[in-house]
Amino acid sequence: MNVEKTALDGVLVVTPKRFGDLRGFFSETWNQSLFAEKGIDVPFVQENHSLSRSAGTIRGLHCQAPPRAQAKLIRVVRGRVVDVAVDVRRGSPSYGKWVSVELSAENGKQLFVPVGFLHGFATLDADTEVLYKCSDFYAPECEASVRFDDQEIGIDWGVEPGKVVLSDKDARAQTFKDFLSPFVFEVTP
Repeated sequence: MNVEKTALDGVLVVTPKRFGDLRGFFSETWNQSLFAEKGIDVPFVQENHSLSRSAGTIRGLHCQAPPRAQAKLIRVVRGRVVDVAVDVRRGSPSYGKWVSVELSAENGKQLFVPVGFLHGFATLDADTEVLYKCSDFYAPECEASVRFDDQEIGIDWGVEPGKVVLSDKDARAQTFKDFLSPFVFEVTP
């Protein structure tokens, strides 16, 4: 397994090994002890599976506030996405900054997004399927959403603005300026 740091502390790109032959490939996408050795020591309790019918579908930007905050491990099993994490830990030197990674069924990459970050993705292909593990259960009363196209953040989703497909909830999301982050940056030794 290859683990790469990103420009945002704690956000990691994980590429599990693939073992291929004439049948296809085998890949171990989650192994608690191996991931813990690499610094991802998170007790995942829920896995979600989404299907986006149209290219240009954007899901996000979302997070859950404490006490139900979630870390996520995201991977694509069909199609391609631009996966995005935004640092929303108040006091962080990278507050409001974002990183994006192309995840695809072909490249096998996964993105680990720790607690304290907004998360979202844009589909680049029709009929894209995404699986993501979460470190806490879905709690709608703790959920927050920020507009995907907020100019203060300035994310390049790789999707033409007129072709974006959103849920009603994401279309009504608040601006970054109005988002009061429940997360605080903590320096770890």
